[in-house]
Amino acid sequence: MAQTLGSQLATTGTIDLSTYDSRATTGFKDKKAEALDDLVAIGEELSDLQEKLFAGGRTESSHSKILLVLQGMDTSGKGGLVRHVAGLADPQGISITSFKKPTVDELEHDFLWRVEKALPEPGMIGVFDRSHYEDVLIGRVRELADPAEIERRYDAINTFEKAFADTGGILIKCFLHISADDQKERLEARLDDPTKYWKYNPGDIDERMLWDDYQDAYVTVLERCSTKAAPWNIVPSGRKWYRNWAVATLLVEQLRGLDLDWPDANFDVEGEKARLAAM
Repeated sequence: MAQTLGSQLATTGTIDLSTYDSRATTGFKDKKAEALDDLVAIGEELSDLQEKLFAGGRTESSHSKILLVLQGMDTSGKGGLVRHVAGLADPQGISITSFKKPTVDELEHDFLWRVEKALPEPGMIGVFDRSHYEDVLIGRVRELADPAEIERRYDAINTFEKAFADTGGILIKCFLHISADDQKERLEARLDDPTKYWKYNPGDIDERMLWDDYQDAYVTVLERCSTKAAPWNIVPSGRKWYRNWAVATLLVEQLRGLDLDWPDANFDVEGEKARLAAM
């Protein structure tokens, strides 16, 4: 399955992304067809667990909430995961945020100001398609902030995420790992298919030219911001079907761990039955 970094960092302290196979299928021994079948079954369980989570938040009987953070290079599949994994759950219990270039108003506040406003409420599953990590990735590579400010942000992120966890939040942070060859293949596919032109952005090539710089920036993020409260998962994403299966599995495992159940009635059930029968 996906590889959680928390325990690894405790012993090694460093990461070499070149040692991670982007096309690995860790934890899955069958083939693509079986993974697609598995995803249907996972979807059924995910839907049931998500409804229980939502019910707990709606009745204020639970403070549990989940935030799925998706980060990765262009074409790594953030949008595909939103469709194929988040799409398995009831939309009313899902909040999806895609962080774009900060607005003038947002730039007048600390970088986490807009992120805090998008955090999921109790009972919700929040999905960040890109996230607060953009501010230490693009911010560093494109030199949008000075080095001292970038350094401050790593610690600020860790504090921010721990505060979310302390209020009943579960963070599932997924780095969607692809190779430069994977990306080139996907960009070529977009240029060869008129139905995918809308996905292509000439700026992707500009960012690709900075591949090594982005890999270094991601390594720093993975090393500095993988904590007990919010560990990173490196998800091999060279195979789209495996990526979807792995993230869906991570999400279901976290929901299972909450030991969710239906909230007790906060009213007299028998009394309400009697009232209804008398009408």
